[in-house]
Amino acid sequence: MTTRETTAYMPLHDLDLSLSLSDRFMVMAYGAIQWPWLLRSLHGGRKKDKAALLAYLGLPLDALPNLGSWKADTHFLWHIVSAIEEMRPAQVLELGCGASTFVAARALQLFGGGKIVSFDQHAAFAQTTQDWIRDNDMDAEIRYAPLGAPPSGWPGHWYQLSDVPNEIDLLIVDGPPWAIHPHVRGVAASLFPLIRPGGRVLLDDAARPGERVVTRRWRKEHANMDFTLDSKGAKGTLLGHKHPA
Repeated sequence: MTTRETTAYMPLHDLDLSLSLSDRFMVMAYGAIQWPWLLRSLHGGRKKDKAALLAYLGLPLDALPNLGSWKADTHFLWHIVSAIEEMRPAQVLELGCGASTFVAARALQLFGGGKIVSFDQHAAFAQTTQDWIRDNDMDAEIRYAPLGAPPSGWPGHWYQLSDVPNEIDLLIVDGPPWAIHPHVRGVAASLFPLIRPGGRVLLDDAARPGERVVTRRWRKEHANMDFTLDSKGAKGTLLGHKHPA
């Protein structure tokens, strides 16, 4: 993958998913009100910011594909790098692989040498991303996780996870896409008990209306965590911090 590769406007097609009528209604309703955020998300960040990020990581200018749309923007990638450099996490877990996995793997290589496990619902894309990272002499474990029934109390479809690490220092939430359900990423809260005291959560696309609803519920249900919205960048980032023991 390089900057010569363009980014499609829509996320990769999720095969074999049957949305309920209520889920379809929610997607249509949110689509009608959040089009300004979707339009803004097409911008992946300023070229000079992307160049600065790559220089900071010691990577060539064409190391990343074109960003924007369903891919992480430069601002979110900076949050990943900053968190890894500051925390030196032993274990990173990511939901939704891609450019964020590539950047996280490089940051771990430079700052502390921890591990990253990333789950994605597209087997072919997961393999492509795995090969891309290995071709650049970095390490990441990317696993295929098909979408299925979510934990009780949450809507949409969710990753069918297996062999999840027992302890997580940094949780990166960059999937599934909102077109499954506007609140679908809220299910990531099912992993919060695995986050070590002092650990963190990064939620991409946090400025969208659906993710704002998710944020309110997380704040209400997880008193042992603090959440701050950074509305900068193309799509916004929610930063969650678990209280120290």
